[in-house]
Amino acid sequence: MVLPAYNAEKTLEQTYNEIPFDIVDEVILVNDASRDNTVAEAERLGIKHIVTHTQNRGYGGNQKSCYNKALELKGDIVIMLHPDYQYTPKLIVAMCSIIANDVYPVVFASRILGKGALKGGMPLYKFIANRILTLTQNILLNQKLSEYHTGYRAFSKEVLEKVNYEANSDDFVFDNQMIAQIFDAGFEIGEVTCPTKYFDDASSINLKRSITYGLGVLKVSFGYFFKHLGLNSSPIYNHEK
Repeated sequence: MVLPAYNAEKTLEQTYNEIPFDIVDEVILVNDASRDNTVAEAERLGIKHIVTHTQNRGYGGNQKSCYNKALELKGDIVIMLHPDYQYTPKLIVAMCSIIANDVYPVVFASRILGKGALKGGMPLYKFIANRILTLTQNILLNQKLSEYHTGYRAFSKEVLEKVNYEANSDDFVFDNQMIAQIFDAGFEIGEVTCPTKYFDDASSINLKRSITYGLGVLKVSFGYFFKHLGLNSSPIYNHEK
């Protein structure tokens, strides 16, 4: 599994202690130039694979390093989980079993299925924005996901080898570009219900960054829509690495 980390010192141990190591062979932590003791904490916990960015590369840049390292280690199933303890690692077994049994090649842990988001403390404005963006994305991408914005995802090796995630942004819109690539490449995405927790040490982006992110999501979604109308395309859909 991969942990894209930025200032995760206070929550890393809680996340790490819930990982089901009977099925998780390797843990990779990518430290994106954190300003706290994330690396020291990872070393104390015994995480063997630690990749450190000397300069902050952004959330998307962090994930690129995560997936590159996972493929280098020849992982068959790769779980991406934010190490801020907003999501529980206890769902890893369920998510992996869906992929291992060839039900879906990609699985998202959704905060929106059920009542996990608001019950866990998601701010109302974020919940409303999530629902509006998700509805718009489902229309433009012709899909029916309950959520496009979770930080808890599982991928088969085949998917990571196929989609050209290196062509994506280094910012937060990376996630949605990757979803568009996955659908464009003909893969399907399954979902499981996931509780969530919002608290002071959990990572979050401010309102200004949220607006920028939302506009980026709409740009990606309309780009996918127009591509499938045959009107234009983008380098991110070149699936030859």
